[in-house]
Formats: sequence, C-alpha cells, structure tokens
Amino acid sequence: MVFFGPTGDAMLARGMKHVGSLDIHHVAGVFSALANPFVIVGIFFLLGFMYSYMTALSFADLSYVLPATALGYVAMVLLSIFWLHEHVSPQRWAGVAFIVIGVGFVARGPFRTEHRATDSEAVAAEERA
Repeated sequence: MVFFGPTGDAMLARGMKHVGSLDIHHVAGVFSALANPFVIVGIFFLLGFMYSYMTALSFADLSYVLPATALGYVAMVLLSIFWLHEHVSPQRWAGVAFIVIGVGFVARGPFRTEHRATDSEAVAAEERA
C-alpha cells in the first residue's frame, strides 16, 4: 500500500500537469486525460493500492490499517521532491513528522481486536464440539 498509493498519485500528478486544468462542466476533458500514459499507469497503481488495502482489511482492523497507509505520505513527499521537483515547506515536513509519530503509536498495538465470545456464541461452539 505504501508503494502503490504514492506512486499512483505521483503518476497522476505528473500526467495531469501535462494535460492541464480540467473544468467540471466539460466531462469530455476527463476522458481526454486518459490518453496520457502517466494517467493510465497512475490508475493501475491505484488499483494495486486498492487491492492491497482490501487484502489488509480482510485480516486487520481499519483502525490499524488506515494509519499504516499513512506512511505513504512520507513516500509521497519524497516522490514530490525528487521526481516532481516540488518544494515542500517546513510546515508540510512538520505534518509528515506528526503522521510518522502517530503511526508509531498505532503500530505498537495489536492489529486485530479480540472480541469475547457472547454467551450464545459460546453455547453454539460447545454444541458443535
């Protein structure tokens, strides 16, 4: 997720800089943007992100997975600087630092919430045994 998301976003950003601004009232412009190879590759990377995200959610809590995806913000800032040649202000770096600290807090806990079996579930489990 940390690879596919930021890479897909960077590809879309690069492609859209070539396409130019779009107007919400001219939907045809959105379809013409699909002719740009960076936009197409970006979409496929974001599909890879979605697949990875869905896979992670199938076995871990959202409250664990979503902060873990936030590490992608660090990768996004680095891609923005080195590949898109954008300037990142100290305020943005401070925001990224807060994200990393928050992810550190979340990563220290369990990835899945353990639920106690209710009485009816316990009785059903005993009957199956």
